[in-house]
Amino acid sequence: MEIVRLPAFHDNYIFVLGDRLSGLAAVVDPGDGGVVLDYLRQENLQLTAILITHHHHDHVGGNRQLLAQFPNAKVYASDHDGQKGRIPGQTNILKEGDRLNVLDRTAEILFVPGHTQGHIIYYFPPTKPEGTGDLFCGDTLFAGGCGRLLEGNPAQMWRSLQRIRTLPDKTRVWCAHEYTLKNLRFATSLDIDNIQLYQRFEEVKALRQQGQATVPSLLAIEKQTNPFLRCDQPEVQAAVSHHEPQRVFAKLRGKRDLF
Repeated sequence: MEIVRLPAFHDNYIFVLGDRLSGLAAVVDPGDGGVVLDYLRQENLQLTAILITHHHHDHVGGNRQLLAQFPNAKVYASDHDGQKGRIPGQTNILKEGDRLNVLDRTAEILFVPGHTQGHIIYYFPPTKPEGTGDLFCGDTLFAGGCGRLLEGNPAQMWRSLQRIRTLPDKTRVWCAHEYTLKNLRFATSLDIDNIQLYQRFEEVKALRQQGQATVPSLLAIEKQTNPFLRCDQPEVQAAVSHHEPQRVFAKLRGKRDLF
């Protein structure tokens, strides 16, 4: 399964999962159907599945356009969003613990409310013990940050991030926005003694100056440098003068909202 990152809008990423041998493809969070169709035509791929993490328009806005060209494609999204009719063209519901076969890989479904109440993510474990997994996490986890609490609460989001933190270090994090530089600038204002964080910040600055993407990141690096995954660490707790992780998370998210 080849993963291709397509930029959309101002800072979104759409991900096409392709199998050139079979000529089949799936797409994750197609906010813009046009850029996806252009790529599928260019590569002569047939779309069979649309994987949705949550209902926001910049993640589902291209569904109808894609289904007009590929009417047999299945649209997967959470049971919660399905009950509310939030996902254009949804055909299949997914719940915590479900498994979904996509091309030559199997995705594990995690329910991660916080950004929205129906948010799910797709984790593809490595196919070999020494391999790398792939996580399509929508707007729950970002490189260096996490999503805003638009429907959920701090307790939900902190639990969701703890779930993600249990995944293997060798997991590529395919988040849906290019927010990394600002996220790390915020992180360096708090976690001032984190050498790995400052090294990453300089690397990301160089990448962005060259117009290069910072997605995917690696979960091992997120665990070392993303303050929202480290709310139970003394260094991060000291930055907000609290020690209870959920309260630390709430303080961090509030500060980031105003940063």
